[in-house]
Amino acid sequence: MKLPVVIERDEDGFYVVECPLLRGCYTQGRTLEEALERLKEVINLCLEEAENLEIAKDYNPEELIFSVMESG
Repeated sequence: MKLPVVIERDEDGFYVVECPLLRGCYTQGRTLEEALERLKEVINLCLEEAENLEIAKDYNPEELIFSVMESG
């Protein structure tokens, strides 16, 4: 199962990661590897909920683009 993941490095240097498709699916880690490993665990927990599992089963995007842009 392939799911979208958003990764952001915060002002303290921690990596904040989330799967925006699943409700409440986010965590953080000091390194990117640690954050992604923790996210795998959180995803598995979230998929135990029937609602999240149903959403994930039906998820099949043709394309996913995420970018950062300046305002103004």
